[in-house]
Amino acid sequence: MTLTANRETTDRSTTTTVIDCDIHNSLPSESALTAYLPARWREYHERFGQRGYSGTHYPLANLNAARTDSWPPSGQVPGSDLAFMREQLLDRWGVERGILLPLLGVGRQVNLEYGAARAHGINEWQIAEWLDPEPRLRASIVVPYEDGELAAAEIDRLGEHPGFVQVVLEARTYEPLGRRKYWKLYEAAVRHDLPVAIHFGALGGWPITGVGHPSFYIEYHTGQSTSYQELVTSLVCEGVFERFPTLKVVLIEGGFGWLVPLMWRLDHAWSKLKDEVPHLKRLPSEYIREHFWFSTQPIEEPAHPEDFLVLLDDLAMDDHILFATDY
Repeated sequence: MTLTANRETTDRSTTTTVIDCDIHNSLPSESALTAYLPARWREYHERFGQRGYSGTHYPLANLNAARTDSWPPSGQVPGSDLAFMREQLLDRWGVERGILLPLLGVGRQVNLEYGAARAHGINEWQIAEWLDPEPRLRASIVVPYEDGELAAAEIDRLGEHPGFVQVVLEARTYEPLGRRKYWKLYEAAVRHDLPVAIHFGALGGWPITGVGHPSFYIEYHTGQSTSYQELVTSLVCEGVFERFPTLKVVLIEGGFGWLVPLMWRLDHAWSKLKDEVPHLKRLPSEYIREHFWFSTQPIEEPAHPEDFLVLLDDLAMDDHILFATDY
């Protein structure tokens, strides 16, 4: 983010502020969440715990998909030690604001009420152990997004808290994200002027491909962007942005090199099939350029760097690309 300051003199100076839009904070252990759960759910958490769909895990060579030097000296898992994160990221790189993005299994819960209790506990944990002790941090409201009403209730509970700057979902949901079951969530986000950030993850019970589960991790990893293509298409075609014209959506860890051909294809299809979707008043690409933002991690890295500049020109969304370390 570049801030230009006009001074009383005739000179202009430019300073650069580093805002990291993707910092993953983690629980040191599942037992650490117990103190932040509503009383009804503490025993459930200890006796039964999480119940969701199983799926592909990260390669064993990189536990938690973490860089090898990010394991704290305390022995905790990466992202669970605030002091070490301060030293390794905020202080070392002069990060003025960092946005926390915990991926701690809320959306994958098949027991939706437990998912809501888990979201409540994670958000309280973020306040007590991250936001209160470190003023440079902001956080994402974790919600049980498979139930629009429960998700909206959590957004309304925390939507005016100054430490929370967005709502976070994970990309592989049970249904396409344009479906009406998610609209109460979007309505609550708009009510509090909060962007909805969608990070790669979750499972949703479905394979990542349209024809079954892939054999290898490399297939799974490379195919992640297809989940984003579907959710962008769904949000546009279901008319979410006509219903919620101020909604902002941030796509994190999905890249954006696939976006230009998707816009071309959607616009071409709309020119022939617009009678099916009369609620769309504009070209699909116009909704996309207005309502979506993207993170730089992972960024496309072509063999010829000049090809990346061509991509940016075709995308015409330079001011919608956000810096992210994925720490």
